[in-house]
Amino acid sequence: MRHRPAALRRLTVTGVALAAITAGACVPAVTASAVSPQRTTPAASFDPAPIRDLLTRLPDPVVAGALVRVAGHGRAMPWTGTAGEVSRDAHFRIGSVTKIFTSTVVLQLAAERRIDIDAPVRRYLPDLIPTAYGTVTVRELLDHTSGLPAPAGIPGPADGPGWWRNGVSPQDVVRNAFAAAKSQEDRRSPTPERVQQYNGVNTFVAGLLVEKVTGRTFKDEVTRRIIQPLGLRNTSLPSSDDISVPTPHAHVYIGSDEVTEQSPWAWAEGGMISTGVDLDRFMTALFRGRLLPPAQQKLVFTVPDVSSAPTNTNCINKTSCFSAGGLMRVTLDNGVTVWGKTGSLPGWTNGVFTTRDLKRRVAYSLNPTGTASERPYVMAVLNSAFAEGR
Repeated sequence: MRHRPAALRRLTVTGVALAAITAGACVPAVTASAVSPQRTTPAASFDPAPIRDLLTRLPDPVVAGALVRVAGHGRAMPWTGTAGEVSRDAHFRIGSVTKIFTSTVVLQLAAERRIDIDAPVRRYLPDLIPTAYGTVTVRELLDHTSGLPAPAGIPGPADGPGWWRNGVSPQDVVRNAFAAAKSQEDRRSPTPERVQQYNGVNTFVAGLLVEKVTGRTFKDEVTRRIIQPLGLRNTSLPSSDDISVPTPHAHVYIGSDEVTEQSPWAWAEGGMISTGVDLDRFMTALFRGRLLPPAQQKLVFTVPDVSSAPTNTNCINKTSCFSAGGLMRVTLDNGVTVWGKTGSLPGWTNGVFTTRDLKRRVAYSLNPTGTASERPYVMAVLNSAFAEGR
């Protein structure tokens, strides 16, 4: 991706990837459909032609490269297609897909009775959580009903050239959010009902909770609890000073700036690196109950029966869509309901989705240029991957 059309060289911050980072969390590139009745799985056969056709038209001014892996039941799977200078085994920054890993570790600790998910978070982190948020529970962190303030003081284009290499500690991400809320007199007040508001600060707090309870770093915990047991040899959480990506990987740009090397400051909220094969292996193990006992496994698919906050654009019909397991529930245009997560960082837009029965699974990584939204490309991939066979 070193040779790009002139249209790709314009510096812009209108793309989903940059918008996601400046908001402090991934903006899911999926819009659910209100189709009814819902179906849980597509037909058994898979036709790769629509995705292959999409990939042959890349790179273009909006997406410079792509990797799509479809797995499941059927003779044609697993199937992998790429576009641009992206190899089939490319590593990529998974962004907020990291949240599924973090939620899984928290639920494992709940199963070990080291965390009570219905206890106030402040019980564990009294020096971090202000008294105004003293009733917020661990469960509310996981399903985004906490009402915690939005991110503030995180790296963004306003920081000037090379801002994507700037770092900030997890503790400061949370403290900055509370400080900004206090200065704006945006204190938490009791409400008659919970609402769901997707917020990366929730997951930063969840990661810090893991460290407090275990006495180990979050990196150590996610490695020994998930990465090593599942043999995810190409999945990692970089150290705070490691801006590299293991090879092979795409070289990604926003406008004229190469942003391949960037700070993994998003940490437990969005700092991990993986591959399509590893993400599929992780999701398969999670859905089959290999990582959690039954009580916590049920929470993986438990979406709170509450409304979405007015400013929450990630779920439709004023109904929440995020589970306590870090998953997003989406009903596609054909009525098939899938579970998974999207993730965006500068130069990358990724996602992993599967039907509940694992009969169809997809992992994708696109390299948006920042010139326009890549949402139509994501929807084309998902609708084709979970389409009825011919």
